[in-house]
Amino acid sequence: MTATLAPVCTGASEAATRTATRTYPSFASYVRARQPVLLRTARSLTANPCDAEDLLQTALTKTYVAWDRIEDHRALDGYVRRALLNTRTSQWRKRKVDEFVCDELPEPPALPAGDPAEQQALHDAMWRAIMKLPARQRAMVVLRYYEDLSEAQTAEVLGVSIGTVKSAVSRALGKLREDPELRPVRD
Repeated sequence: MTATLAPVCTGASEAATRTATRTYPSFASYVRARQPVLLRTARSLTANPCDAEDLLQTALTKTYVAWDRIEDHRALDGYVRRALLNTRTSQWRKRKVDEFVCDELPEPPALPAGDPAEQQALHDAMWRAIMKLPARQRAMVVLRYYEDLSEAQTAEVLGVSIGTVKSAVSRALGKLREDPELRPVRD
């Protein structure tokens, strides 16, 4: 008692058999018949549909070059799929590298750190000069440059207009430029 098992979906198996046994008289007829299926395969290998079209075009070019050497035209889909996969792997391996190893670093050398005592002296001189400013100008300079607020934020905190902040900060910076304690820093 031997029972033959029939395929579950006879239509699909017949279509697969027809596709597997079909031979194509020319490369152009093969491309016309199989391009949609092969394009779906290429799209599964790339994220971009345009890249998938380019990938398929490259694989089909390789297939065209080898068309006369392919003995079994029933296995063309497998050949093209392998060409798709190999081409995509080659593209991935040849991807552009933005960083190159070199003997010298392209970044400019770091500025030498100054003497900590000089830095502290400059810091103290700056605060003494700021403390000489009128209270309103001092508040605006501190908010703008030490707290790093914008002109609009400074105006909002102090309850004044943006124009007032601009003019008061400008006058305060002018006074700081003229401060004798800070003159050695500018020279």
